[in-house]
Amino acid sequence: MTADGFTTCLWFDEQAQEAAEFYVSVFKNSSIGAVTRYPEGGPRRAGTVLTVDFTANGQRFVALNGGPEFRFNEAISFQVMCENQEEVDHYWAKLVEGGGQEGPCGWLKDRFGVSWQIVPVRIEEMLRDEDPARAERAFKAMMSMGKLDIAALEKAYAGQ
Repeated sequence: MTADGFTTCLWFDEQAQEAAEFYVSVFKNSSIGAVTRYPEGGPRRAGTVLTVDFTANGQRFVALNGGPEFRFNEAISFQVMCENQEEVDHYWAKLVEGGGQEGPCGWLKDRFGVSWQIVPVRIEEMLRDEDPARAERAFKAMMSMGKLDIAALEKAYAGQ
């Protein structure tokens, strides 16, 4: 680990290692790094996992077993930009697997309570269209969906 750049820290009660292993299994270019453990005299039993460094999709994270004081909420989410429906379907299924919750407009929560947005690159292009009618149709279609359906978004965008 170097002193430059950013590392996102995710606070868990006791699921840091399980969560890190899960995220590494979902995303390409991912790996588990160093694991630190609570020492004697700490707030948790000595030897239990304190932190797990991991990389998911090339991004650095640390998972911390900090206790039950803090919970995840939708104020922070991770966007997964997808090139096609196959990627949307893959990430959606993997991230809701094992107890996650589907949400509206491409949002979901995984089984740890972390919020994700599974976003086709194409919807951003549609929403930036200089024709406000096309952008509005795409936006309304998106707002009516859970998992985003690129073909349905394209139809709405085209006015069909």
